[in-house]
Amino acid sequence: MSSKTAVLTSKAPKPLPGIYSQAIVANGFVYCSGAIAMDAETGKLIDGDITAHTHKCIQNLTAVLEEAGTEINKVIKVNVFLASMDDFVKMNEVYKTYWGDVKPSRTCVAVKTLPMGTDVEIECVAVL
Repeated sequence: MSSKTAVLTSKAPKPLPGIYSQAIVANGFVYCSGAIAMDAETGKLIDGDITAHTHKCIQNLTAVLEEAGTEINKVIKVNVFLASMDDFVKMNEVYKTYWGDVKPSRTCVAVKTLPMGTDVEIECVAVL
């Protein structure tokens, strides 16, 4: 049986104690929990629209990935959850600025409700 290690950094919002980890490292992969546009210090959603929120989600994921020993360019799979598909184009404008020539595979779906009433949540898987 392989081992798994939880990732925790103060540079991203704290996970709910006993509920989930910011990420798990196992078998050469980093599995990041969903990130929302929450400020790590205040625990509150940042101000702004889908553009600002998408940036913050990916910045939070970047902090977790770096703590795990990898980086955003090593992401191989992304799941994006939107409160409204009306935000799809603006989210994509931000999203495409974070990855190089080889974009990760991705799923994007609209959901009824996201944590704290936010408009976007993003999770990912990266290689070490």
